[in-house]
Amino acid sequence: MELHARSLWLLTEPLHAVCYFDDRCRALGKDLGLKGFWMGYFASRTAPLGAIEPAAATAVLGVFAPGMVARALPAAWSVVGPTHVLDERGSRAAHALRGIDPELERTAAGLLPPLQTIVDEAPAIARPLFAANRELCDHADPVERLWQLATTVREFRGDAHLAVLADEGLDGCEALVLAVASGRVPRDTMRQDRGWSEEDWAAAADRLRARDLVDAQGDATDYGRGERERIEAATDRLAARLLRPLPEATTEGMLHALEPLVRRLLAAEVLPFPNPIGLPHLDEEPAPRGGNPR
Repeated sequence: MELHARSLWLLTEPLHAVCYFDDRCRALGKDLGLKGFWMGYFASRTAPLGAIEPAAATAVLGVFAPGMVARALPAAWSVVGPTHVLDERGSRAAHALRGIDPELERTAAGLLPPLQTIVDEAPAIARPLFAANRELCDHADPVERLWQLATTVREFRGDAHLAVLADEGLDGCEALVLAVASGRVPRDTMRQDRGWSEEDWAAAADRLRARDLVDAQGDATDYGRGERERIEAATDRLAARLLRPLPEATTEGMLHALEPLVRRLLAAEVLPFPNPIGLPHLDEEPAPRGGNPR
C-alpha cells in the first residue's frame, strides 16, 4: 500500500501545484491587494484554518522561518478575509487546469468519487491542514472540486511528513538543509525561498554535521541519505492510510486515470524541474502502473 501512496503523491501533487506556478494563480496576492507572491502564498495556504496567527501558521507549515511567516500574517487578514482568499484560489486553480486540459471536466467525473471517498474516510486527528481543507471539498464546479480534493490529499501527506520530521528530531531548517544536501531540492534557492538567514542555515548544517547526516562540504553522508530515505518511507506509510477504504482495483483504476492527466499537465511546463516541492518528474521514477506503482 505504501507504493500506491507514493503514486498518489506523484499523481496529485502536480494538480495541486498549479496554484504556485501558474501565472494567474501566482498573481492572487497582488490582485487582492497583498504585498506580492509570498503574502498571497501564506494567506491562501492557511486560509482554510481561518485568520490564523503567525506562531500557529509557522508550526502548521513546518519549514518556513518564523520571521517570513510573521511578515505576511496577520497583516494579510487586515486586507482580505480568508473566505475571499479561498474563493479566489480555487477558481484560479480550476481556470489553470482547464487551460491545460479542456477535457478535464469529463475526466473529473470518474476521479471525484474515489478521491472523495478517501478524503471522507481519512482520520483528521493531528492533521490540521488536511482537516481544514476537507471542509472545502463541496464545490459544484467539478474541476474546482478535483483541485480541492487533490489539495486535501497533499495536505494529509504534508501533515504526516511533518510528524515524521518531528519524530526524527529535525526542525524545519534542518529538514531543508538535509533535503538540499541529498539533492532533493534546489541548492541555490531553497534557503531564501523558505526565509532562513545564512546564520540559521549554517547553524542547522552544524547540527546535522554533529549527527553525521552531512559532511564538511554540505553534502549528505551515506547515513544522511539513508535518513532521507527513511523519512520518505515513513511518510509513504502514514499517507497510505488514505487508501484503506478503496479496493485494490479501484485504487489502481484511479491512478491509471490520473496519469495521462498529469502527463498533459507536465507537458505544459507549468511546473519547473527541479522544484522547491521536491517533486520528481514522473519519468524519474518507475511509472505508476499495474500492481507495482510508485
